[in-house]
Amino acid sequence: SNNLNNLKPKREILPFLKPLHMRSPVPQGRRHTLPASEFRSLSPEDAISVFEIEREAFISVSGECPLHLDEVRHFLTLCPELSLGWFEEGRLVAFIIGSLWDQERLTTDALTLHKPHGTTVHIHVLAVHRTFRQQGKGSILMWRYLQYLRCLPYVRRAVLMCEDFLVPFYQKSGFKVLGPSIITVGPLNFTEMFYSVRGHAFMRRNSGC
Repeated sequence: SNNLNNLKPKREILPFLKPLHMRSPVPQGRRHTLPASEFRSLSPEDAISVFEIEREAFISVSGECPLHLDEVRHFLTLCPELSLGWFEEGRLVAFIIGSLWDQERLTTDALTLHKPHGTTVHIHVLAVHRTFRQQGKGSILMWRYLQYLRCLPYVRRAVLMCEDFLVPFYQKSGFKVLGPSIITVGPLNFTEMFYSVRGHAFMRRNSGC
């Protein structure tokens, strides 16, 4: 026990050495406090960052936003686990927001409702910050999201509606065309697409859940 007591002071001193190395006035020191790249579910606190990216991405192209700010907050409060954000050094650069739906096809109710007992994930929006576009981030984020959905035993499939020019993008991620959507927003028409998540135990066992 004497030997153990002799070791104690050294053990107590060691932790105090650490902060000295970290308290560097050099600007890049701060970088180490934030992960270079992080994927996590979003929360209502992320709503404004989400909406700013979404507004810039969609208003310029189609003049309409899939989700308004209050709707973003609504879904991030009700079902944050169906969202995924990509953060670079603490800054949101891309995101997906989804909710549960309980019918084969989307109706106008699907734009604002979350059906907790549904087995279909309705993907409302995928958007990438303008300075990070043309880097394949949208495809990577969608792949991560679909992998994540496989780990949720209650999810059978994912559906979305998009403008025609985006159909090839979603097809590359494995989505198939269901047909024209019955939903219109102003002058815009949409194609409805689906992805079979197939939440089988076999699939889940082999997807790192």
